[in-house]
Amino acid sequence: MQKRKLGKSNLEVSAIGLGCMGLSFGYGPATEKQQAITLIRTAFERGVTFFDTAEAYGPFTNEELLGEAVAPFRQQVAIATKFGFEGGRPNVGLNSRPENIKAVAEAALQRLRTGVIDLFYQHRVDPAVPIEDVAGTVKQLIQEGKVRHFGMSEAGAQTIRRAHAVQPVTALQSEYSLWWREPEQEILPLLEELGIGFVPFSPLGKGFLTGAINENTTFDSSDFRNIVPRFTPEARKANQALVDLLGEIATRKQVTSAQIALAWLLAQKPWIAPIPGTTKLPRLEENIRAAGVELSSEDLRDIHSAVSKVTVQGERYPARLQQRVGR
Repeated sequence: MQKRKLGKSNLEVSAIGLGCMGLSFGYGPATEKQQAITLIRTAFERGVTFFDTAEAYGPFTNEELLGEAVAPFRQQVAIATKFGFEGGRPNVGLNSRPENIKAVAEAALQRLRTGVIDLFYQHRVDPAVPIEDVAGTVKQLIQEGKVRHFGMSEAGAQTIRRAHAVQPVTALQSEYSLWWREPEQEILPLLEELGIGFVPFSPLGKGFLTGAINENTTFDSSDFRNIVPRFTPEARKANQALVDLLGEIATRKQVTSAQIALAWLLAQKPWIAPIPGTTKLPRLEENIRAAGVELSSEDLRDIHSAVSKVTVQGERYPARLQQRVGR
């Protein structure tokens, strides 16, 4: 698998990483532990060297899982994890106070069975704590050798700029895909200017862009998509047009819709490294092979033309969660 540098940093990662959240949290029951470990280790064998987790996934169980899975080859991979929620629980509220950031780092090092966190993200911007204090605390952890790189997630342009002035931001992790292109307006130009890498999560639209979900799909009661406006049956029916268009392009290229969606992201900038998640080995293989899909300028024009004909229906978050984005 090709490698990519995240922005101007020296953090080199596989062009496609693995988002580990869904193995423990968010999309229904947790994957059986040994099955999850096998998936993570297979990803590494296939060239994935970038693994994403957070204390909030579980909470805590996802970090423990990843730590055990990558222990045999820890020095050959980059691990990203996150701080920023009270007690690691998003439903309780935000907490990016310096003492909490330090405590989360210490606990994460133990759970991940490692001496250093390669990339430590603020999971969501905490309006109660000046971003300069957050960046300064991570800077201190970097100086102490506990963290290598500072990241932010779903942050707004001005906050990124202020943080970067205190401690260079290596990567921003936010949602970006063919059905959520808002980062193109303000965020991508800023990242280009400052030399910050971009790690798109939900690059396959939480599964929708794969074509495996339609208006009749039902989700487990614990699945996050049940509360997402974009996943109501009505919205799914309306948004099927986008998937159909992707499917046509994929058929022409003799690849899958998911591979088109990932290859499109990789073609946007050389410092973008998406982190699709999956619990299934065949899907993992499919996602990894997307790194080898070449899209010509004509292909990209066709995709742009097709996507611009469809207005995606439904917000990507319920209102209360959307309030935490772009601050």
